[in-house]
Amino acid sequence: MTLLAVQKAARKSGVPRRRNRFFAVNRSALLVLAAAPLLASTGCSWNTSGKNVLGAQLHQQGQYTAALQQFQQVVAEDPTNPDGYYNLAATKHRLASQRNDEALFRNAEALYNQCLDHDPNHIECHRGLAVLLMDTGRPDRAFALIKNWASNNPLASEPRVELARLYEEAGESGTALKYLEDAVQLDANNSRAWLALARLRESDGDLPQALQNYQRALALNNTQPMIAERVAALSRQINSDLDAARTNANSQIATPLPYPTTSRY
Repeated sequence: MTLLAVQKAARKSGVPRRRNRFFAVNRSALLVLAAAPLLASTGCSWNTSGKNVLGAQLHQQGQYTAALQQFQQVVAEDPTNPDGYYNLAATKHRLASQRNDEALFRNAEALYNQCLDHDPNHIECHRGLAVLLMDTGRPDRAFALIKNWASNNPLASEPRVELARLYEEAGESGTALKYLEDAVQLDANNSRAWLALARLRESDGDLPQALQNYQRALALNNTQPMIAERVAALSRQINSDLDAARTNANSQIATPLPYPTTSRY
């Protein structure tokens, strides 16, 4: 089980978590991105799965050294377990960002790549590695990584969501919007894609369309209170804007026309 899977379980049980924007990636909050979690692969034993869960819980508590020990046991017992490599990589990435440690960045990158060797379509691993490449000043490599993933999976929506994130960070919101529209066309049930689309449209000022997209994301995933909060807030804002527009229109109608000051003759 990955860290993201444990965090979703924590949300359901009422354990608080940090909030973060989806597109504006918080480098130190890499592991709490709003995303669909990936469960342990079917070949994993219950023992290694339990260590992944325990390690993720320790990570959430900030006990990174103890978490690393659990994840290291996972890959020692099951060297083909992609979640173990991902969790190791993500924890070392977190530490590398905190300490600005180049050696840890290199180690995390190698572990991300080992994860992808065992699972070429590991969603969180692609995302984590892309963030690391951006962190270390290699945006061209980040784009190449996700574009290659998308090329190898022409019917998958997740690579398009990740490409959208990269383009939005690069200031190309129009291109980001296109990839998100493609993502929801490919998978109309991808709540993460709808959420990303809603955020982008809200930032562009298209509030009615953003509201519709938030509502779709909420219908598909009602476990994130933040989405419900945005639906309520945008509904209030749109209604307030409509009321203001009606008041302004009525005021203009009620104002008498000025009497002409010039004579016809």
